[in-house]
This record gives sequence, structure tokens and C-alpha cells, in this order.
Amino acid sequence: MKIIRNLLWIGFLIFILSILFALGYYVTVTKNVALNPQKLVLNEQNVVVYDENGEPIKGVSALLHAQTVAIEEIPQHVKDAFVCTEDKRFYQHGGCDVLRIGRAVLNNLKSRSFKEGASTISQQLIKNTHLSQEKTLKRKLQEWKLTRQLEKRYEKDEILEKYLNTIYFGHNCFGIVSASDFYFQKTPSELSLSEGAILAGLVKSPNNYSPFKNPERCLSRKKSVLSLMLKNGKITDKQQQTAVEEPLPDNNSSAIAKGFLHFVFDELTDLSEKYHFTVGGNVEIATNLDQALQSELEELAKNITETDKNILILDNESHLFKACVSSVGDIKRLPGSLIKPLLVYAPALEENILSPATPILDEKINYGGYAPENYGGVYHGYVSMREAVEKSLNVPAVKTLESVGVEQAVQYISRMNLPIERSDYSLALALGGMQNGFRLSDITAAYSTLANGGVFQPCGFIASVKIDGVTVYAKPENKTQIFSEETAYLMSDVLRTTAKNGTAKKLRSLPYDVAAKTGTVGTANGNTDAYALSYTNNEVVSVWLGNADNRKIEHTGGGLPCSILLKINEYLCNQITSENSPQPQFCKPESIVEIALDKVAYQNSHSLSLADDIAPPSYQFKELFRQNAIPLNKSTSFSNPSIIPPNIKIENDEVKIVFNDNSPRYYTYKIERYDGEKKTILYDGGYLNEFKDDTIKMHKRYIYTVTPAYQEHVGAPIILPSVCAQNNKNQDEQNKEILTKNWWEY
Repeated sequence: MKIIRNLLWIGFLIFILSILFALGYYVTVTKNVALNPQKLVLNEQNVVVYDENGEPIKGVSALLHAQTVAIEEIPQHVKDAFVCTEDKRFYQHGGCDVLRIGRAVLNNLKSRSFKEGASTISQQLIKNTHLSQEKTLKRKLQEWKLTRQLEKRYEKDEILEKYLNTIYFGHNCFGIVSASDFYFQKTPSELSLSEGAILAGLVKSPNNYSPFKNPERCLSRKKSVLSLMLKNGKITDKQQQTAVEEPLPDNNSSAIAKGFLHFVFDELTDLSEKYHFTVGGNVEIATNLDQALQSELEELAKNITETDKNILILDNESHLFKACVSSVGDIKRLPGSLIKPLLVYAPALEENILSPATPILDEKINYGGYAPENYGGVYHGYVSMREAVEKSLNVPAVKTLESVGVEQAVQYISRMNLPIERSDYSLALALGGMQNGFRLSDITAAYSTLANGGVFQPCGFIASVKIDGVTVYAKPENKTQIFSEETAYLMSDVLRTTAKNGTAKKLRSLPYDVAAKTGTVGTANGNTDAYALSYTNNEVVSVWLGNADNRKIEHTGGGLPCSILLKINEYLCNQITSENSPQPQFCKPESIVEIALDKVAYQNSHSLSLADDIAPPSYQFKELFRQNAIPLNKSTSFSNPSIIPPNIKIENDEVKIVFNDNSPRYYTYKIERYDGEKKTILYDGGYLNEFKDDTIKMHKRYIYTVTPAYQEHVGAPIILPSVCAQNNKNQDEQNKEILTKNWWEY
């Protein structure tokens, strides 16, 4: 018994000491913590956005709508929506809901996770305005103390008012005033039950439940909020049903994002959910905004009034956007031909299926009912990959995708954050044929892969986020090698040709290396989307014109979008000149070599052969190859002349020798005749289509030879079949008789 008493005393002492230690720790970590009423009110100093030079960007406060509303002006059904969703015992507890905490602990133990929280509205207000983002016991104890002070100082309705006036609703909406205006173009007092339920549902995850980004999830979340209100006796069945049937707000262009800051705050919403931090307190956002470039872009965009637009400029070193304008936000659109280099040609280069010089037959084709056509229904026969990209031909792109394989090609583009649904897998992908399309920002980021040696990094608008002085987000590198350095250079060089001579030739005046691609989406009834994109090793610039409602436009990618692209690049060029910076230049890997190819073989047999060492420049062309993929065959058409044997026949008592159409014009030809007794040179000169010999005698057999030559290089004589104006002997016997004399040695 004595041992048991001793153990009980020891246990009691440990318990008392633990309590004393806990109280001491609580006092220590919370002794300097005090409620600051000024932090409970949103003001323009709470959020600061910095440009590339670390200077604060003007105009942020105008976006924040830092206005407050008295609790009396908020309808009861709106207040009920928030209380039922976020903290149903708000008016009963003293700041911390012990019952809810216990239930959350049990549920988390059952699920072996921490997915269920128990923060009350009072705690959320403190967390959003007073505390750092760290998830530690110290921060939680400070939160409890400040919550107690909050509850002692303010009435419940005052706390709810401050909460609704400072909480973040996504889309740069801080507080219920800006949220009501942004989502519904109303004041809080005008909000319906349905609208109040939508706003209450947004608090948990503004990105996932935005009616503009995820309408289906928003509707489901609204129904959940209304169900909680019904369960807690705040609305009737009829009110619930009416609110459920009320449509979601339209994604009207006047409410959606236009400038750089709107994109910044949209990304802030995404990041807060991905990296689990709360947007509140003093928020500092670092960006790479070039304010002068942004002003230039906004001036340029003022002249684009007939269509919607989206223009982005990405810095390839930081992988951050440095300027943008938009009338529709970062919506998804079909990419058209803009997808060809990323999905088709770069993967084909990477897989060594083709080189820039590889000939592809551009012809009318049909794949089981899918019959892609070129623009205008014009086909060009054999074209090189370079020419196919330069002219943005459709048939070669589809043929190349078939060679790569849709499955394999999709693997490449998906790794650049351009996922494609399985239901879209078809050869039509080569031309951008898919259900939903891509955001222009994602396409721009994917093209930066080619500008950065085949390395992909996710791109964005925000470099870092600090809340109350603590960094809660810093843009990670997350580098992924998608293509080899060789593939990236070859693809970029091909796209340089597009900027000089192809669909983007309006850029040819630029004095440095620039790669470009255009794209147009449309049908026989008209176009809906027009793209132009360019990149250097400094920036990627992308331009989209179209209409969010798919109204037809009169533009193609090579038209107005390319003109806009030129003006932006000219501005960037002037920046380079004024700053005395080096001009952009793609760095050629040592393993990429320029090879001279035989033009004749390419044109006649559509094959790749190295040019003859003595071939004149006009009979060769140069192209880039990987060192390990240089053609093995080498032409000898100049050093060892040869031709397809001509045809020989007798017509009207004269011998006619007809040369093949592919016989080189640059050869000289010697034609000799042997009559069994002597050899006679009949012709020695340049190319001729046909040679006639009218000096033959009847009943005499002749053998003709044709010898091609190029300068001092003489080819092997071609012996033509013997001919005779009238056969007196069997032809085989006559041939044998003549040939046995070895006349060619005379």
C-alpha cells in the first residue's frame, strides 16, 4: 500500500508541475501579446505590392475597396449564412468553442489526419489580423489570449462586423463590401439569400468555390451552406429551394481582371490555398512588374476595341510575368497552330524522328474520316519540316504527330503544365483540336521551355509573399528537363525562320534573334481566335485576340496580333539599346552542326545526302543537325557524274536519243557512235533534251554511248542498246559480233 501511495503522490506532483509548467509557458509566450484595435480594420497600408525594383506599385488601394459596412446594414440572412457555415455556436461561446474542439479532435483521430479545424469566427479574425502563419503551439496560445481579449472588449455583432469587413473573398476582394460589388455588383444590404450563401461558401476556399472559376463547385458549396441554414432553423424549406434555383452570377467582363494587379491577386488566392496560409494582416507581395513596360502595354491596348484581348510578357530568367493586359482574364481558349511546336515538332526532334531538313509530303489525306486541310486548300508536295512550320501547314503537322504517336506527344506537353484529356486523344490535336483548350499564361510558360534550353519552370506573377514580416511563400524553381538543349535550339532556329519569312514575317525587321509562331482558330464561317507569340532568350511575348462569347473576328494570327507583337518587340529592342544591354541571341550547343546538303537529291528523290565536296553553292543548301544524326550518304554527282540512261530508238530512218528529265543541266555530255569499224564523236556540249543522228546507213548496226562530265571529272560511259535501220541478222548475234571487238578501247 505504501508503494501505491508513493506512486500516487509522485503522479500528483508530476500533474501539478505539468500544470505549473504549462501556465509558465503560456505566460511567457503571451506576455507581450496585446490586442491592437487598429489591426481589426482594413486599410490601404495592409497590402503592398512591389515591382521589379522593390518599389511599391501605385493603385493597389483602389483595387482593395477598403470600405467597411456597419453590421446593421447587412441582412440577417447574410449574417446567418456565415455563422451557420463558419461558427454555429458563435453567439454562445466565449471565443473558443470547447465542444467543437473536442469533436474535431475525435474526428481527426478517426481519420488519422488534421483536416477538420475548430477555429471560431473570433479566432479567425485574430488569426487573419494579428498573428503569423506558423502552425505552432506558441501561435495557438497567443491566438487564445487575443481571442479572449477580443471577446471582452467587443460585442458579438461588433466582432462579426469586423470579421466580415476584413476577410478575404478571393479575386482581390478584402471585406464583404468589395466582394458584393465584384461578384454581384451590389452593396451588402442588397444581397439575396442565394448570394449570401455563395459569399459564405467562398471563405473556406475562394479559388475552389469561385462562381467564375468553378461554377459547379460553387453551386454545390452554396447548397451545403443553405442546408446548414435550414438545419439550424434560419430558413424554411421554401426559402432554401428558391435560393438553390437562383442562378450563379455571370462572369461579366466588367468585373473580371484587366491589369497586372488583378492577375497578382488571383494568383495570391491560389497560392494561399496551395501553401496553406491565410491572407490577412500586413501583406507584402513581390513581383517582377516593369512599370514602364506595363504603361506602354496599356497604351497599346487602348487601340484594340473591336475584340477582347490578352497580352502577356514573361521574363525568362525569373519565370515571372513582367507586364500584361487583359479584357477577359486568364480564360481557356483553343490554341490552334500555336500548339504545333510544343506537341508535334519538338517531340519529333527529341525522338530523332525528323530534323529541320526532313522532307514531308504535303498532300490531301484522310485518316478514317479525319481529313485535315491546309489553309485555302493548297498543298505543296514535298516540304521540309522547317518550311512546314514556317508556313504553318496542317497536313505535315498531322503526319508528324502520327509518326510520334499521340500518347508519346501528350507526355511531353503534359509535363509543361498543359494537360490534355484522354477524350481529346486524336490526330486533331496537331492542329489544336480539343475540348477546352489552354490559358494563354500556360502556353507562354511552355514556350519559355524552348527559350531556356529545354528546361521547364512554372511561371507566375508573384515572386514572394510576406505576411506580418514572415515569408509564407517564395517562388520555387521546380526545374524539369523536357527537351534536350539540342532540340530546344533546333526548334527555336526553325521558329526564327517563321519570324523572317513565314507567317510571322512582320518581325523580320528586328535586329536580333527572335523566334515566333502564329495561330488561328476558326471554321469556314469565320475565325474565333488569333494568336501571335514570340520569344528571345530574354522574354516571351504572347498576344491573343478573340471574344469571350466566341463571336467571330476578322483577324488571323499573322495579321493584327503579329503587328501588336512587333510593336512590343520594338519597345523591348529600344530598352536594350538604351540600357546598353547585349542583344538577345540563342546559344548554339557544340553538338549542333551546320551541314551542306545536296539540293539535287533533295529535289529529285526527296532524300537527304551530304553535298559533294566540289558542288557549287547553288546546288547545295545548308541545314542544322545533331552531331550524331548527320546523314550518312554523300553525293558524288559532281565528282563522279552519272545519269539515268537515256532512251534510244529509230524513227524515220534516224536515231533519236531522249534524255531523262532529271538529267543534270550542269553536266556536259559526249555522245559517241560505233559502227563496228570506227568510233565517231557526234556531240560534246551542254545538256540537251534530245539528240538526233540522221547520218546512219541502212542495214548497219550502231552502238551509242553517252558520257557525262563535270569540269575535269568524267563519269563512266553509258552504253545504249544497239540499233539498226533494218535487221539483216538476228539482233543478239549482231550485238555479240560488235561487242567482241572491244570498240570502246579504240
